[in-house]
Amino acid sequence: MTAVNHGAAPASPRNDALLAAAVAALATLLALFVDDGRSPDALGWTLLLGAHVGLPWRRRFPMRVMLAMVACVASYHALDYTHSAAVPVTMVALYTVAVTGSARRTVYTGLTIVGGTIVVNALTNPDGLVEIIRIFGWIISVLLLGGYIRVHRQYISSALERAERAERTREEEARRRVAEERLRIARDLHDLLAHSITLIGVQTSVAAHVLAADPERLDRATVAKALDDIADTCRSARGELRTTLEVLRERGAVPEARGPLPGLDGLTDLVEAARLAGARVDWSMRVRRAPPAVGAAAYRIVQEALTNAVRHAGPEPAVRVELYEEEGALRVSVTDDGTGPTPGGTPGFGLVGMRERARTVGGTLDAGARAGGGFEVTAVLPLGTTVSTSKGAG
Repeated sequence: MTAVNHGAAPASPRNDALLAAAVAALATLLALFVDDGRSPDALGWTLLLGAHVGLPWRRRFPMRVMLAMVACVASYHALDYTHSAAVPVTMVALYTVAVTGSARRTVYTGLTIVGGTIVVNALTNPDGLVEIIRIFGWIISVLLLGGYIRVHRQYISSALERAERAERTREEEARRRVAEERLRIARDLHDLLAHSITLIGVQTSVAAHVLAADPERLDRATVAKALDDIADTCRSARGELRTTLEVLRERGAVPEARGPLPGLDGLTDLVEAARLAGARVDWSMRVRRAPPAVGAAAYRIVQEALTNAVRHAGPEPAVRVELYEEEGALRVSVTDDGTGPTPGGTPGFGLVGMRERARTVGGTLDAGARAGGGFEVTAVLPLGTTVSTSKGAG
């Protein structure tokens, strides 16, 4: 037979041993000074004190301790020794069974003890009806007390578990939000810096080529324009970078409170920047005004696709950019006729970032080499229900 522990306090053999000694001492005093039966002789003391031997293990083996106690106490009462002396150990054993077991076990134990008490009293004191009622009251009271404490402990334990689960959920949610925000910032910085650095590199190459091509007939206007373009790109990048850093420095700010998102109205600047870098860009946009998040995702996808075309498609690549609505979604297509990334080169985060951009608004993105040569990026971004009317063209 094994112990059943439902919400009981952790077992402490030392404390239970001290309790057993205290209950045994109380039983001894009652046996010596209370006159409600025969004074215990050697057998009586053996039965009385033997009932207390199992108490140190009452919480580990409540039913075993209960059965050992019943065996001693029933014999003790049957021999008509001082009855009050056996009451404390009986109450402790009953309480332990009720507080550590199930409600069904408590009821069965109570019925068994009550039935046994009736039999013992019928044999030793047939006329003691009042005594039987008193004993029943004590037994039922102790069992009810133990059952109440068991249920209370279960309730407290469940409440603590719920609180711990809620705390773990909050911590996991906080970690998830931090991870998402870090990923968002990484994407923003990648898109911003990769685009700006690529344009600056191309424009610097243009200026260097003009200076080295024919030093005797220096085209000062072309060099000045290339340097102005570099300065404009630097200022634009510095402004976007400052906005991102201000959000990072802002304590307690929610991720959404980071200023206006780039959108479809910024595509013209992206196209012009790509043209300044040498790309031959043909583009069209046939779309009503998209939700801000969708517009921002489309902007970043086009930005990264143009950056990759300028970087990998070779000199003066022909690039086609199309944005249009179809079946409730914003469809983005960027194609070029270049040679694509250099085989064996170090992979970057551009394609990964574009796919993540699309997923953040519930969309999809495909990218890869075209059958006829060049590279193609296509994305489908659901528009939801937020629509209005405007048109852009290039």
